[in-house]
This record gives sequence, C-alpha cells and structure tokens, in this order.
Amino acid sequence: MTDPDLNLLIALDVLLAEGSVAAAARRLGLSTSAMSRTLSRLRHVTGDPLLVRAGRGMVLTPHAEQIRAGTQHVVAEARSMLRPSSVALNLSTLTRTFTLRTNEGFVEAFGAVLIAAAAAEAPGVCLRFAPKPEKDAHYLREGLVDLEIGVLGEMGPEIRLQALFRDRFVAVVRKGHPLDGQADISARQYTAYAHVVASRRGSLTGPVDDALAESGLQRRIAAVVPSFPAALKVAQASDLLALVPASFLINQGENRGQGRLATFFAFELPIKTPGITVSQMWHPRFEVDPAHRWLRQLVLKICRQQLPAPE
Repeated sequence: MTDPDLNLLIALDVLLAEGSVAAAARRLGLSTSAMSRTLSRLRHVTGDPLLVRAGRGMVLTPHAEQIRAGTQHVVAEARSMLRPSSVALNLSTLTRTFTLRTNEGFVEAFGAVLIAAAAAEAPGVCLRFAPKPEKDAHYLREGLVDLEIGVLGEMGPEIRLQALFRDRFVAVVRKGHPLDGQADISARQYTAYAHVVASRRGSLTGPVDDALAESGLQRRIAAVVPSFPAALKVAQASDLLALVPASFLINQGENRGQGRLATFFAFELPIKTPGITVSQMWHPRFEVDPAHRWLRQLVLKICRQQLPAPE
C-alpha cells in the first residue's frame, strides 16, 4: 500500500478555504499552472472534482463542503505538533492583543473586572471586545477572533469548548412600577403588562412564550430591541417589562432593588424556562498556545468568581 502524499493536505486545505485555484496559488507561493496540477492530483486521490466551474468563479462540491472543516482541523493539529516547543510564558513582558467576540451583556457584566485582572498580570495585553450579531464559527476558523463567548450553537466538531457559568432569565420593571417590590408575582400578573423583548434577529417569541402557552397564557409584546442593555433602558423609562439574563445585572447593584437610588426592580420569572450555559469557544490552533491558555484560564476564573459553575 502506497502512503498518500501528506503535502496534498495543505494544498487541499488552502483550496477549500479559498475556493479558487488562483487565490490558493498566491497563498502558497505557486504558479497557477502548478496549483492546477495539484488540484488534478487531489481529484484523482479523492475521486471527487472538489472545485467546479460556476460562471466566472468556482464552487465547492458537496463532498468538498463536507470535508472542509475536517481538513482544516487536521492541518491545524499537524502544524501544532510540528511547532517548536514554546518558551516559558512571561506575562510581565507579553505584548499581545486578544479579540473576544461577545454580546454587550457579557461586556457590561464581566468586562471591567476582566480588563483589570488582565492588566494586573500582563500590562502589555490589550483585550479587544468585538460585537456578536450572530453565531458563526467563521470568525474562529479564520483566526479573526481568539475567543467566542456565549451559548453554544452549530460551531462545528473541531471547535474547543469550555462551560463558564450557568445563567437564567429574570424580569425587570422600573422603580415605581405596579409590580415594584412585590413578592411571589404570579404568571397572570406577569402577563398583565406589555413587554419589551431583546432579539438580534427581531424575533417576537421565545422559551418564555412557550412556557406561558402551556399554562394557557400569552404576553403582549409592545417592542423589540436588538440588545439586553437597550431592553433594560426601555423598561427603566416605561411600564414595559423586560427580560434579561441574571448575569447582566451583576454590576447594576446601585440601580437595583428598593434603595433610594434604585431605578429598577428585578424578580424571578413565575414560570419555568430552560437554563442557559454560557461557554468560551476557541479554535484548536490556539490549544497549546501558552498566552491563549492563560487568557482562557483568566476568563474562567473571573466568571466563576461571580456566578456558579454549570453542573
């Protein structure tokens, strides 16, 4: 049995990532004709065309789409194994910018503490928080971000995952609202007032509405906003009820409760809804990177200090 040419794996990874013979050639420093010959060899080895003409461009075949993530993972693992052993990490001299893709709620809850903790240990490190309008593994796969933080979605089999904390939704009303300060608020009281909903996609319903429907109840949605901070602001200035993660209220102590300066009142939902596990995700290319490992451990430490760990 003849062993396959493993150099073809690198060419395959680049071709599937670029979707173009010319672009793959430029990336690998080859001529277009040499890259075309390599594609012919790959077609022979795999028994699939891999890239086919579509107008003026090329598109991946179904088989190529199926193996793209796996190919990228294998190449990343191979490069990691062949990389020289890293020197000891010196945080005092580390100069690096880490990009974390998160939603606004995480930044408001943990951002200040995380930034301060990172600066105390590694003053040359910059934490860049990038917006997260949707769940997409593209940013991790292409190396555009170092960490993605949020609820796990369809991120692909190669993406590494670590649960950070368990979260839940709570209801919020303004100070002076008819529900302000009340204990044991019922589901009927909860649905007696209109609601403001936070949704990146503009959705009007969610798990809360499913739980209410099981009890024969329905809430009236008066407004949909793109983020939890916006929902909280709307609730503080109106009679609408907002739904926000409990973690989002961590740094809102001075505005919360019954004190003189309080601007809103938060209470537990009168219905049962599924819990939320917030995780950090990263690409395997950073698995053994000492600086990246330090960042992951720091994020985990900061989150676990303020919220319980998932079961």
